[in-house]
Amino acid sequence: MKYNLLLALSLISLASYSQDYSSADNTTTLNDTVKNKKGEILNEVLITTNKPKKPIEAARSGIKVMDLPQSVQIIGSDIIAQQQAIRLSEVVKNMNGVYVGSARGGAQESFFSRGYDMGANNMFKNGFRFSSGSMPEVSSLEKVEFLKGSAALLYGNVAPGGILNMVTKTPQFTKGGEVSMQIGSFSYYKPSIDIYGPLNSYIAYRFTGSYENSESFRDVVKNERYYLNPSFLFKLSDKTQITLQGDYLSYDWTPDFGTGIIGKEIADVPRNKYLGALWSYGKTNQASVSALVNHNFNDNWKLNFNTSFQNYKRTSKGTERVSIDTTIPNYVNGDYIRPLGQNQNFEQIIGEQLSLQGIFHTGKVKHQIFTGVDLENSFTQAYTYAFDEKAVKDAKGKYIVNAYDRVNIYDLIYDGQRMDIPNANATRLVNTDSNRFGIYAQDLISISEQFKVLAGLRWSWQETQAETTDYTKATITKGQKLTDAAFSPKVGLVYQPTKNTSLFASYANSFTPNTGTTVDGEAIKPSIIDQYEVGIKKDFWRGLLSTNVTLYQITNSNLAQTAEFKADGTPNTDTNVKVLSGETKSKGVEIDVTARPVDGLNIIAGYSYNDMRYSKTSGLNGSFIEGDRLARTPANTANLSFFYTLQDGLLKGVSFGAIGNYIGKRIGGWNNLVVIDPKTGVQTINDREIPLEGYTTIDVSAGYTWRKISILCKLSNITNELNYTVHENYSVNPIAPRQIMTSLRYKF
Repeated sequence: MKYNLLLALSLISLASYSQDYSSADNTTTLNDTVKNKKGEILNEVLITTNKPKKPIEAARSGIKVMDLPQSVQIIGSDIIAQQQAIRLSEVVKNMNGVYVGSARGGAQESFFSRGYDMGANNMFKNGFRFSSGSMPEVSSLEKVEFLKGSAALLYGNVAPGGILNMVTKTPQFTKGGEVSMQIGSFSYYKPSIDIYGPLNSYIAYRFTGSYENSESFRDVVKNERYYLNPSFLFKLSDKTQITLQGDYLSYDWTPDFGTGIIGKEIADVPRNKYLGALWSYGKTNQASVSALVNHNFNDNWKLNFNTSFQNYKRTSKGTERVSIDTTIPNYVNGDYIRPLGQNQNFEQIIGEQLSLQGIFHTGKVKHQIFTGVDLENSFTQAYTYAFDEKAVKDAKGKYIVNAYDRVNIYDLIYDGQRMDIPNANATRLVNTDSNRFGIYAQDLISISEQFKVLAGLRWSWQETQAETTDYTKATITKGQKLTDAAFSPKVGLVYQPTKNTSLFASYANSFTPNTGTTVDGEAIKPSIIDQYEVGIKKDFWRGLLSTNVTLYQITNSNLAQTAEFKADGTPNTDTNVKVLSGETKSKGVEIDVTARPVDGLNIIAGYSYNDMRYSKTSGLNGSFIEGDRLARTPANTANLSFFYTLQDGLLKGVSFGAIGNYIGKRIGGWNNLVVIDPKTGVQTINDREIPLEGYTTIDVSAGYTWRKISILCKLSNITNELNYTVHENYSVNPIAPRQIMTSLRYKF
């Protein structure tokens, strides 16, 4: 199947910058012009016409796609609706080079790009950093933007690889909306509403909301979600407007760490088999409010002020991944321990952004500048719990700490399981307060119509301090205050021999502060990152076919990862305790295609090759292996999709489409370690890598629209492919099997 996808890609074109602009972005009426100012959520210029070269909001500065020395992708609401996406992981199937690295207990999805985890700092919503500990609501999104490569100049201390920015729907001065109902396999149902319009000539509103309830292809697993998203647009004058919006998500879910691992093999248990305690539960609450003030001095100069407050809390309790009791020989036959786990995490994020955007000339040279300041405060709380549970003994007759019971994963029976919920006591609380500040300036210098230079510089400062309360010792300890500051330059060259062709090259340097401590309690040094990128963009036939080829290299001098062991040699389960893995190097190529050959037809395709390895390690005891590919980084990924709606004739309103997504071979678990015997000096390898085969999933859909009513059916994973996402050495979650989804919509 992999080769079929690649063949299809080659038949379409050589490359692209995948962009799908939804119908809401393609209008030029007065009212929709006001609506299109939603782009200023991210300090963007007005978007009033359907131009393939228009700027994107994630770029913030108003630079057109052809003038930007890096690649971008945009997936609009039309594609999201056609795809019937209910999770962000389904949307990113259309994005080349982005993939799900893990499902992490069923509570969240971790996305990777160019070999890097995007979870901690690289997820944004309306231009503000978004807590990645939950699964965001998709029904409220106008579009999802993927800005590839370096984004540190405008976004501060982000990891390499790119950022994802989710843009929510905003008010309009035209009246309309829709109600919908989604029904699918495993008792899935989801009613939604989206309504908008004017309150008067100066105030417009919008409200989106949804309720979701479902079981799962996994036995016992359930989820229930409530989502509310009101927003208001105040047009104070022709030059000034304010957008207020907020949202609230309540999410009840079942913790699910998937199946077990025997050695380096994933246990061969049925895809539906749930191995956790039946009473396990999780709850997530997330809320945000934001105010966006946009003022146009004139056609060339714009001032923007944005502020946001976000609150996030997640609690869970249950049994975690099944583990091996090596003191007994029967674990190879499926006798596993179910360890207990309880977690409570809280995060509060306050963000402020002030920027100025303008155009001026020095002689014949045009300058498009973007400058501003931003600041952010993040406060997090993480509790550690311990169970005083004495239920399972090892072969030596000693009780195993936090062990709930012992089960056989091959012969697990739900009836008759232990159902009491053990008490847990908080043993530790870690409060972490982080402050970030940045000031930046960027200038797109148009030396001529053909030659352009993008030059920018950012100064970033971050201060982090952790306070640990040890309830067992009744002590409070303030950690070392970690302060990092550095300049982050970026320079790009653009050559456009024609208006439809752009060749570009760029270099960027940045640093990413690392949270947490070493095993010895010392602050983690920041990662210093150098990124190089070259590429070519080409539009054919007035934008009906858009292509892009990009080559890149990213060097990270200090990559921090969760430590496997504590200082005393015992297994580490604290994600705040980390090790520096030395230097890593990520190299690759991305080929993207977007085609709109006829009205109603959208084609998106892409292929990505990435090679990310440890380029320098110490070679000492416990170090990673130089030249080893990093875990959870497939070499090859590919995507191919099309969606077509007939525009006229007897079959007008009939639509159909398909999407294929390929994830190549990769490594699960942890990377291997060097082990040196302190007595003999003999070196061996601690082999911890779990090989995972590549896989392809194919979804197909068909629907019909008649006047204001539409019905759409989707069959996902039509080949019933079986594969897994593996988060380090736990949370081995199978992908979803073949499922059906049906949507009924009424627009008004």
